[in-house]
Amino acid sequence: MRLSIQADLTYSFEHPCEVLLLLEAARAPDQAIHSERLTLTPAAEIARLDDSVTGERRAVFTAHGEVAIAYTAQVELLARDANLKGCAATAIRDLPGEALRYLRASRYCPSDRFEAFVDKEFGTLKGGDKVAAIVEWIGGHLVYEAGVSDATTTAMDTFVDRAGVCRDFAHLAISLCRAADIPARAVSAYAWKLEPPDLHAVAEVYLGGRWRLIDATGLAPIDGLVRVATGLDAADIAFMTIFGKAELVSQSFTIEKTKG
Repeated sequence: MRLSIQADLTYSFEHPCEVLLLLEAARAPDQAIHSERLTLTPAAEIARLDDSVTGERRAVFTAHGEVAIAYTAQVELLARDANLKGCAATAIRDLPGEALRYLRASRYCPSDRFEAFVDKEFGTLKGGDKVAAIVEWIGGHLVYEAGVSDATTTAMDTFVDRAGVCRDFAHLAISLCRAADIPARAVSAYAWKLEPPDLHAVAEVYLGGRWRLIDATGLAPIDGLVRVATGLDAADIAFMTIFGKAELVSQSFTIEKTKG
């Protein structure tokens, strides 16, 4: 499948400040970038701080006044197996070093507080069967609802409120998987068929010797997700981090399937 991506952001910066962008499609084995362009208006020098391990693309620039940011890309999604059932969990001693950090609790994912619940609710299951059951449980017990959470909401808050948006669903999925000793991390992705179009927060678990995407919201197909950024939780995958102050002027995203 080939997708056409368009992201347009305009912000107003009263004072000069540095900005970190995580808007560009990641370099990953299951997606090929055929063309892309990141432009700033007015033009500004961009410093690259890309991650060679995750394939994450990081752009840093200094902004002042009204700045328009545009990103366009043509991305082909390659074969992607979304099946979880039957996938074996990896013993901790056999995990790749970079996966170990995704077993630990983090700011928005206090996984240590869910260990008793996970053992009681999913204790008879293993590996991918356990993750599939966790995703199913979240989908059956949470309501997707805007306005009930904010930037400070943790997975424990969401567990109590039983409602939230994509980042809240992802945080709870990550927390429950880590509590089950399965590495899990947050992923931001352009999502085909998501309405309205936006960058979507999902999760990724390490099973069967590789990372596998999961989306507890069920709002977008796994085979239509274009990875952008990965991290412990939402704090790591924000598409824009402003080291200062700014006001949003406008923002829009378009993700469409194209012939190719």
